[in-house]
Amino acid sequence: MTIEIARVEGVAGGEEILTHDALAFVEELHRRFDARRRELLTARHARRERIAAGERLDFLPETRHIREGDWFVPPPPDALADRRVEITGPANPAKMAINALNSGARVWLADLEDASSPTWENVVGSIRNLRDAARGTLEYTSPEGKAYALRGDIRRPTVVTRPRGWHLSEKHVLVDGVRASGSLVDFGLHLHHTAEQLIANGHGPYYYLPKLESHLEARLWNEVFTFAEQHLGIGAGSIRATVLIETIPAAFEMDEILHELRDHASGLNAGRWDYLFSLIKVFRDAGPEFVVPDRASVSMTAPFMRAYTELLVQTCHRRGAAAMGGMAAFVPNRADPEATAVAIEKVRADKTREANDGFDGSWVAHPDLVAVCREVFDGVLGDRPNQFDRLRPEVAVTGAQLLDVASAGGEVTEAGLRNNLYVAVAYTAAWLSGSGAVAIHNLMEDAATAEISRSQVWQHLQHGVVLADTGRTMTPELVREVLDEEVERLRGEVPPDRFAAHYEPAARLIAEVCLSGDYVDFLTLPAYELLE
Repeated sequence: MTIEIARVEGVAGGEEILTHDALAFVEELHRRFDARRRELLTARHARRERIAAGERLDFLPETRHIREGDWFVPPPPDALADRRVEITGPANPAKMAINALNSGARVWLADLEDASSPTWENVVGSIRNLRDAARGTLEYTSPEGKAYALRGDIRRPTVVTRPRGWHLSEKHVLVDGVRASGSLVDFGLHLHHTAEQLIANGHGPYYYLPKLESHLEARLWNEVFTFAEQHLGIGAGSIRATVLIETIPAAFEMDEILHELRDHASGLNAGRWDYLFSLIKVFRDAGPEFVVPDRASVSMTAPFMRAYTELLVQTCHRRGAAAMGGMAAFVPNRADPEATAVAIEKVRADKTREANDGFDGSWVAHPDLVAVCREVFDGVLGDRPNQFDRLRPEVAVTGAQLLDVASAGGEVTEAGLRNNLYVAVAYTAAWLSGSGAVAIHNLMEDAATAEISRSQVWQHLQHGVVLADTGRTMTPELVREVLDEEVERLRGEVPPDRFAAHYEPAARLIAEVCLSGDYVDFLTLPAYELLE
């Protein structure tokens, strides 16, 4: 075996998780599939360059027969038939995992991606916690002596694990001196340690697949799943996957993505925050009609966002797949009842729109929001597990509607600039400290919202946008001025040692990616090099 692991000793759970057999499986996945992964990443870049040169993004003519064909994905397994409330959050630390499993949600999205900072301790700890959760043995005692354990008096959520995206590598795992794919490391370790137990529990190894940009990337995942099932001796179709439609290219290939996954497909999710990030990234130099206004002003009722969600529901139900709604980013603040009441009403309105539009369930980011999401979907679903029968034949979405960013209305403001820079620095600092899901201004921020924030600054700067509230023009000098002011504001909010350790490098990184003439595809790529 020529796989190298940077550290086993000193990593909690390392000797249990980084076993010879588990690493051999990861190595085999790397050898079989990593070259194709790299080819697909090159293809992403090539398509982006073609779009920059004027190629129109549209539904693929060569796959029209798939979109017009009469085919279905398999019925959902019992454990995924009812997904009316899904709670999202990192799988490490154990306390957060236990809180999610005790939340009363139908599904827990155990996130190794946008809500997780991929420190080696978090990667290994997440797999350990998911293994123990499958066994029903997960527990934790805080330094203060408070004990956390899985409740035995409720139905615990079905666990759906989200590995990292195809674009991310794992620097602690080398095969022939080359970094392994973060996706394959997460998937391989998780499947090796949980598949048998999950199947014995009457569930299965279920996954959310992030950041896909084409049906060919879904095809690669399908090949990985098929090989893994054969290699581990589990039944064909035991693995089921829900794909996040969170990139604009993927929005044009929903049918094709489900078709490529075939017997492994179970649904699609409207990944709203990354979707906005992708729109900015793909069309960053395509003209002022693609300038996205302050993110707080882009609602899910904006025509181009509504086209995206209605197409998703129609596509899923036409194929017998689950249509999952997006994240309610608002989080309650138990110390501020008034803010909590506002958050709950905003979540209620968001989930009511989704349930009435035909979604089969939706996401929340906090246990206190499970009840309101469940109440809304209970009111629409009743005793039915889902609403696959809502076929939405009246929906007829065109490519032009998906790309009509100007339909959002809204403005670009200095207040929005300040918020973007504050959030980008504060989140990146937390990420560098090992936390991937952070409450900022009563919103749950993860890597997706940080990506939108820094991308908006870059886009608005490149277009020399005039700020509606102050009349000032976006210039590098203005961005530096506002960034310095927001960093000083943050300096006053955190201890000096923490500021020096994490906020100063975060501020330097945000300045670099916002002010560079070249757009950085993912903030987490240069940020990852700053992690130990």
